[in-house]
Amino acid sequence: MSQANNPTHGVTLEMMLKELVAAYGWPSLGQRIAIRCFTHDPSIKSSLTFLRRTPWARQKVEELYVRFKSGDAAVRPPVKLFAKPKR
Repeated sequence: MSQANNPTHGVTLEMMLKELVAAYGWPSLGQRIAIRCFTHDPSIKSSLTFLRRTPWARQKVEELYVRFKSGDAAVRPPVKLFAKPKR
């Protein structure tokens, strides 16, 4: 069976979480997915522990990751308003 169309194939939960945190940051990620481990003293380690034990939460993270990778406009990361312009 081919996994060519599966964007999560070969991507670990840790890799997904790190990429989402890099794109959104913890506060925005906590707003998109209302999980306490994202909003109160967040860390990769504690979030992974919770997500591995909680199937519904892991599913929400995986769904956001798939939408993020597909370029869905509704889940684009926020634009930095005061970033230096490229020259």
